[in-house]
Amino acid sequence: MTQEQQVIDVLRAQGGFATLRRLNEVIDFSTWKTKTPEASVRRIVQNSDAIFRIQPGLWALEESREEVLGKFKIKNGSPKSVEMFNHAYYQGLLVEIGRCRNSSTYVPPQDQHRLFLDKKLGDLIDYKTIPQFTFETLLRKARTVDVIWFNERNMPTHFYEIEHTTDIKNSLSKFYELQDFFSSFHIVANSYRENEFNDKINASIFSPIKSRVVFITYDKVASLHSNLSQQKLLIW
Repeated sequence: MTQEQQVIDVLRAQGGFATLRRLNEVIDFSTWKTKTPEASVRRIVQNSDAIFRIQPGLWALEESREEVLGKFKIKNGSPKSVEMFNHAYYQGLLVEIGRCRNSSTYVPPQDQHRLFLDKKLGDLIDYKTIPQFTFETLLRKARTVDVIWFNERNMPTHFYEIEHTTDIKNSLSKFYELQDFFSSFHIVANSYRENEFNDKINASIFSPIKSRVVFITYDKVASLHSNLSQQKLLIW
């Protein structure tokens, strides 16, 4: 059996789709004569005519295209359906990355019913209600942040806002209000929005937090998620 056929068989067994991380976990590499099987899997999914990419880090079988896209409620010609899927997908990736790094995780209550692939986000996170780490006036701001990582003392260490089409300035305003915590702030978006991010973060009002806000592309989040076993200590 070829390596490509092994990948196809595993995708089929996983319901027609899988993250790159899941493929690396499930595939039996014992017969693969390579020191970098994960790189081989990445090359196979990128080049195989039998496989297509849904989002960075997420692959599916062409034979299951209609079924898989229907499961994820992604409709052709509907940017809104793609936006809704993307938001929950990248929240899920960030939650799994955070938990792998021994952080406790949170997403807002209004998002906890949304699906990350085949699981509700609320079933993946550690906190369904935000820890009471500060005054209520600031908690009201923090509750709406897309993903938060907490340390063992229930203090926030990383705030993430996922920006598909919405105004990045709104997220920066949240971060501005939360600047007194010893935390880093992250905007997660498509790479083409980086220039927009740079324009917004360079506004004088955001100068107190400029050095603490990092722009992260969707591709970078997916790449880190697919290689968690090698990158547990990596910082953005």
